[in-house]
Amino acid sequence: MLFLSHAQTKHQPDKALLKTIDQNFVDAAAQYKVLAQNLPAEKFPKTYFPTTNKYEFSNSGWWCSGFYPGTLLYLYQQTKDEALYKEAQRILEVLKKEQFNTTTHDLGFMMYCSFGNANLIQPSAAYKDILITSAKSLSTRFSPVTGCIKSWDGKQNEYLVIIDNMMNLKLLFWATQLTGDSSYYKIAVTHANTTIKHHFRADNSSYHVLNYNSQTGAVQQKRTAQGFANESAWARGQAWGLYGYTETYRETKDAIYLEQANKIAAFILNHPNLPADNIPYWDFNAPDIPNALRDVSAATIMASALLELSGYVNKELSVKYFKAAETILKNLSTEQYKAAAGTNGGFLLKHSVGHKPAGTEIDVPLTYADYYFVEAMMRYKALFK
Repeated sequence: MLFLSHAQTKHQPDKALLKTIDQNFVDAAAQYKVLAQNLPAEKFPKTYFPTTNKYEFSNSGWWCSGFYPGTLLYLYQQTKDEALYKEAQRILEVLKKEQFNTTTHDLGFMMYCSFGNANLIQPSAAYKDILITSAKSLSTRFSPVTGCIKSWDGKQNEYLVIIDNMMNLKLLFWATQLTGDSSYYKIAVTHANTTIKHHFRADNSSYHVLNYNSQTGAVQQKRTAQGFANESAWARGQAWGLYGYTETYRETKDAIYLEQANKIAAFILNHPNLPADNIPYWDFNAPDIPNALRDVSAATIMASALLELSGYVNKELSVKYFKAAETILKNLSTEQYKAAAGTNGGFLLKHSVGHKPAGTEIDVPLTYADYYFVEAMMRYKALFK
């Protein structure tokens, strides 16, 4: 979602980058047609393995299912290519049953990045109904005892919450705006407040997983799942937090969330292990830096968040955030990270890391890397209209 504020600080556009972005949209439209041609009718893209020329697909219940239609809709907005819109509408029909899914915390990703985008382009009662039902389904995973929305179902008395969950709150804020029912809003801010209280270390880095006691709400364990170690800073987790608190500030205008977003941004941008091109290693504490794998998905989420955050802060920080995001967009537009036409299975970007400890989706394209890349480019462009 764009949702750029009117920036307090006026930035000078990089005209060459603006031209590159326009070309990236053209290239992306062509790439996503390749992806569409190779997609089984009822499936969603997960990744592609360049070394074996093999795809991995998912069903609609996978947490990433909303990114493919969401990216198609973003690209349609930029190119007005009707083939992209038609494909988005087709896959939305496959996805819509997930509005009733109460087994996942990822309905914001799944339903708002897809149907939310669709509703912005062509508002409809049907889309709104799907989104409201999705918000109701997400709300069933909230516990007033823990003050959080449950991420994963665990063992008895376990209540597992991951930092990624900050990204699903927008659906709840939207539901309150549409219906006037404040219960969704209250769940979202309670979750955000509990996460600030428990999920962050003294240096403002974030744990990946918190295990609360479901009966008492007490924190039982702080650990990782996808990071290098329990006390390491998993790069995409830091990016989720940055984006999530920027978005929560937008929706509430509560300064506590702006402060948290700025703290996370400072951790990321001032970290000695952040490479010069601003494309982070998959974990800020990976043991094999500087030879560790980069995670392009973390970079795209960071870029999109920083562009929005630059509109909410003083001039010094605004320039810092804007320039950091600009650097990411420039570097991701080079052949090192951006796929050549017709390659990469139709995905836009290379070199993301999904779940390294589990040995899955390592140094491959990922749908959410593409989604937030397209969003960040749209946000950059929108600053200069």
